[in-house]
Amino acid sequence: MNELKIGVVGLGWVAGAHIETFKHVKGAAVTAVCSRRDLDVGALQATYGLPLKAYRDYAEMLADPAIDAIDICTPHPFHAEQAIAAANAGKHLIIEKPIALSWEDAVRVRDAIRANGVKAMVCFEVRYSAQFTLTRSVVEQGLLGELHFAEVDYYHGIGPWYGQYGWNIKKDMGASSLLTAGCHAMDILLMLMQSPVQEVTAYGTTSKSEYFAPYEYPTTTVSLLKFADGKIGKVTSCIDCLQPYYFHSHIIGSHGTLLDTKLHTTKLPGMIKTKWSELATHPIDSGDVSDHPYQPQFQAFVDATLAGTTMPLTDFETALESHRVAYAADLSVQRGTTVQLSELA
Repeated sequence: MNELKIGVVGLGWVAGAHIETFKHVKGAAVTAVCSRRDLDVGALQATYGLPLKAYRDYAEMLADPAIDAIDICTPHPFHAEQAIAAANAGKHLIIEKPIALSWEDAVRVRDAIRANGVKAMVCFEVRYSAQFTLTRSVVEQGLLGELHFAEVDYYHGIGPWYGQYGWNIKKDMGASSLLTAGCHAMDILLMLMQSPVQEVTAYGTTSKSEYFAPYEYPTTTVSLLKFADGKIGKVTSCIDCLQPYYFHSHIIGSHGTLLDTKLHTTKLPGMIKTKWSELATHPIDSGDVSDHPYQPQFQAFVDATLAGTTMPLTDFETALESHRVAYAADLSVQRGTTVQLSELA
């Protein structure tokens, strides 16, 4: 195989961003789409600039031997069953987060992927952003020394002005503040800390603003994480704020601190102790999927899949661990107690 043929299921906002991205990925091509809506091939070509085969029946698309991988862009509740069906059909997988709305369903997806030997990735594309590529480099080069505390926070008001609001407010669709959005922050924290999470204590609350009153779950959560090696961390997921989008990070180690894109380190002699040094990069500053760094992530997935290897950073097993911690945090909010990660085995 020298090119990965991709079928996209779900044809909304995210799917459009994925299809456009794949035009710039070497070794892959989107060749088919599946939607519950009636699709006109001519209209699809005009919209996406590609000749696309159209399906309404997902099982029929999975039966197409010309399709190598399925890109799941449907609403959250459909992800698990569609991923399992695709794996059972021998298709590789690209899964928009969340993998599933429960740990039990995420495990079922994992088991199907393992049983069928397919490759899979989850769209935690923030790991591939310029900002967190730089952040990871600062940490790995030892400029902060040994990390002992970090906080990564997601602030993005998802109110009536935002496209997904109509379904995001529902518990059986959005599920939680973390699963619908803030899991990106949780994932980045785990990437940087490089240690298993031992326990989570989380709290939830909701804005009194009329904009967020329809939400059926706590719209702001704060999760406190204890790592197996003694580090601690904090993740805020706030989707009821009235402010510009802000993806906050504050990483603290034995030789320095990185605050968003501002660095102070004792590893570089001559720095002024009372001032930050700004690192020039492209920050994560938008919730618009058209601005997300899908291209390097998709390229890494395609390259690895064609080579029969596991992709770096956002392979399924790595993403599953980030989900496991998010599920534990949501369970802590629900119970009002600390949750041991060993409960979710």
